[in-house]
Amino acid sequence: MTMNETAHGEKKQTVTRTIEAPAKDIFQILTLPARHQEFDGSEMVRADEKSQRIQQVGDTFVMNMHAESQGGDYQRENHVVAYDENKLVGWKPGAVGGEPGGWQWVYQLQSVDQDTTEVSLTYDWSQVTDPDLLAKNIFPAISEDQMDASLARLQSLV
Repeated sequence: MTMNETAHGEKKQTVTRTIEAPAKDIFQILTLPARHQEFDGSEMVRADEKSQRIQQVGDTFVMNMHAESQGGDYQRENHVVAYDENKLVGWKPGAVGGEPGGWQWVYQLQSVDQDTTEVSLTYDWSQVTDPDLLAKNIFPAISEDQMDASLARLQSLV
């Protein structure tokens, strides 16, 4: 395994789950930052900072986070980089007031039928270029198990 790669030599990982709910219902939860803490399998998300519903690429929202590896409490400003209503939403986190750090989270929704949706969550850090951050060898910072836990929690909400 090379630094900042998965055991398979990749700089991204994806988990998928079939959820017995319409894509529009899942999308409503994913695009409301106030609900992100409810389905975060990493248990790092604490609450949103009075954010509005995600409506388009270019929107931003701030999340209150906690991780001992980050020194405790901190905030991330998320820049929406993917949006297709009821199909796709994704964002790149960064320091509040700063540029995104190069990693992104993308949820893709594929309707199986009117009441069933295949949900894929991709965590991609292939665009991280900060040499200091890369030297820490922290990627992937979130495991596939934690990502799968996010999808399981999302499933329990619809």
